[in-house]
Amino acid sequence: MIIQTGLRTDIPAFYAQWFANRLKAGEVCVRNPYNPQQVTRYRLSPEVVDLIGFCTKNPRPMLRYMELLKPYGQYWFVTITPYGKEIEPQVPPKEQVIGDVRRLSKLVGCDCVGWRYDPIFLFGEYTVERHLAEFESMAAALEGSTKVCVISFIDLYAKVRRNFPEVRSVGRAERLFLGSELIRIAGNYGMTVKTCAEGRELEPYGADCGGCMTVQTYERAIGAKLDVPKRKGAREECACYLANDIGQYDTCGHFCRYCYANSDAAAVRRNLRQHDPDSPLLIGELRAEDQIHEAEQKSWIDGQLSLF
Repeated sequence: MIIQTGLRTDIPAFYAQWFANRLKAGEVCVRNPYNPQQVTRYRLSPEVVDLIGFCTKNPRPMLRYMELLKPYGQYWFVTITPYGKEIEPQVPPKEQVIGDVRRLSKLVGCDCVGWRYDPIFLFGEYTVERHLAEFESMAAALEGSTKVCVISFIDLYAKVRRNFPEVRSVGRAERLFLGSELIRIAGNYGMTVKTCAEGRELEPYGADCGGCMTVQTYERAIGAKLDVPKRKGAREECACYLANDIGQYDTCGHFCRYCYANSDAAAVRRNLRQHDPDSPLLIGELRAEDQIHEAEQKSWIDGQLSLF
């Protein structure tokens, strides 16, 4: 099976010690975000966990624990954008993150690392020209460390409108021009551009519009076929295979203004104060009234099939 860590928060950046403790303990608990009394307990045994998926803006804190991750398949999406501290207040300098991605790629292999350049928006100094120049500089620095770059244009969810009211959506003509140029630039550095929940409008320009966190992505990372249960993506337009996330909303300390997972900064700070690195839960502790459900887990690797 696949364990996701990054759909609701950034565990490598802010909770690396907690996750290392969970790997040592061999289990982790997660509250249902829509019914907090319901808790699912997952075993973190390599016998049943085929791959752990990470999404992060700062992999560095987790790199010290890579020995613990060796028995597991891994796939890392690392987000690197051109935005400054006024947009991403607590994200480390781009040069640091790029260096850490290079190091990470040497440890796990370039088929296990993807670069996310998203969400893309046009605002103030972040013009089309700025995006193209910054993207080319980053692509050149990441050449050989990944074969994939995922892009998407900003979605104006209620959380985004509340936390970043000045931002606007990107028009179709701008999406097509920017997207086609990013695809061209990425190709010059050995990368395929994948789109995230953007339909197929960039497919004629060479984008892979079949999803970013797909079963095929995971299979390539571990070098084996997976016999996965049927499951839809998170959204109707999403082709990715997403499930079994152990994170929690309102816990990411990057405080990016465009964040889809944080409702407001006060909620994040409140949750951060309740974090205990030794707890089986990311935030808080188990309670007497909790209804704990043991997840049904098994390896999805098809022993009869191989990619090699």
